[in-house]
Amino acid sequence: MNSTCFNVSIENNIAHLVLNRPEKRNSMVPEFWDELPKIIHKIDEDSLARVIVISSTGPHFTSGIDTSVFGNPEKVSDNSMEQKKLDRVKGAKLYDTVKYLQQTFSCLEESRVPVLAAIQGGAIGGGVDLITACDMRYMTEDAFLSIFEINIGMTADVGTFPRIAKLLPEGIAKELAYTGRRMSAKEAKSHGLVNQIFPDKDAMLSGVMEIAKEIANKAPLAIYGSKRIINFARDHSTSDALDYIGIWNASMLQQDEIVEAMNANREKRDADFVDLPSKRKQMGSGLTD
Repeated sequence: MNSTCFNVSIENNIAHLVLNRPEKRNSMVPEFWDELPKIIHKIDEDSLARVIVISSTGPHFTSGIDTSVFGNPEKVSDNSMEQKKLDRVKGAKLYDTVKYLQQTFSCLEESRVPVLAAIQGGAIGGGVDLITACDMRYMTEDAFLSIFEINIGMTADVGTFPRIAKLLPEGIAKELAYTGRRMSAKEAKSHGLVNQIFPDKDAMLSGVMEIAKEIANKAPLAIYGSKRIINFARDHSTSDALDYIGIWNASMLQQDEIVEAMNANREKRDADFVDLPSKRKQMGSGLTD
C-alpha cells in the first residue's frame, strides 16, 4: 500500500502511515491529496486495522500545502471568447478544488477507527488542518504548529477553522489565525490541543504506539460507537446527543462482546473481539478498487 507520499505498514491491528518526503519537508503535493483518502478508505472499508497512527520523517511533520496543488491558471489569450468563458467559471473550479482538498482530511474524522497524529518539528499550514481532523495529537518538545496561511495572504480553507475553534479557546484560535505565529507543544498542551509531549521522536513513537496498542485491544464496535457519539455530541446539543446514544445502543449494543470483555478481564487474557464488518462486502461484489 506504499505510495508517493506515504509508507504504510499494518501490524497487530495498527496501521502506521509515515509521510516519506523529508527532503521536501513533507509538503502536500498533488499526489498527497489523492493518496491519503484512498489509504484511509482502504483501511476503514476493508477493516484492515483497528487504529491508525500518522507520523512523519525529517525535521518537520509537514510544511503544508505545496503551491503546485493549485496549478497554473488556464489562459487562452487576453481577449478571446474562450478566455472569457474560462473566467466565468474559475470561481466554481476553485470551489471544487477546495472541497476536494477538504475531503482529504474529513476522511480522518469520518473513519470508523481512531486516528492518532505523532508530530515532530512543524505542523505548518495544511498540517494544522490534518492534525485537527485526527482524534488525538502527540508532540515532541520542540514541535510547533502555525496557521501559516495568513502570512501569504490566504485564509485557511481546508478544515482548520471549524475544527480548531472547537479545540481551543476562541481568543487563542483567533490569535493564531490573525498572526500566523507559532504555537509551541507546551502551549498546545496547556490548552488541551495536544494529549502528551515527549522528549524526542523515538520516545513519542514508542509512547503513541503503546496507546494505539491499548486501543486496538478494545472491542472495535465499542470504539466505533464511542468515536461516533463523541463527535456527534461535539456538534449537537446534550439532549440530541443523549437521544443518539440511546438509538446507537438500541441497535448496536452486543451482549456477546460485553461477556467476552468481562471473561477476558477475569481470566487475564486478551479478548477475542469481532472486527468491524467490511463496508465493501456489505455492499456486494460490484465495487472494485
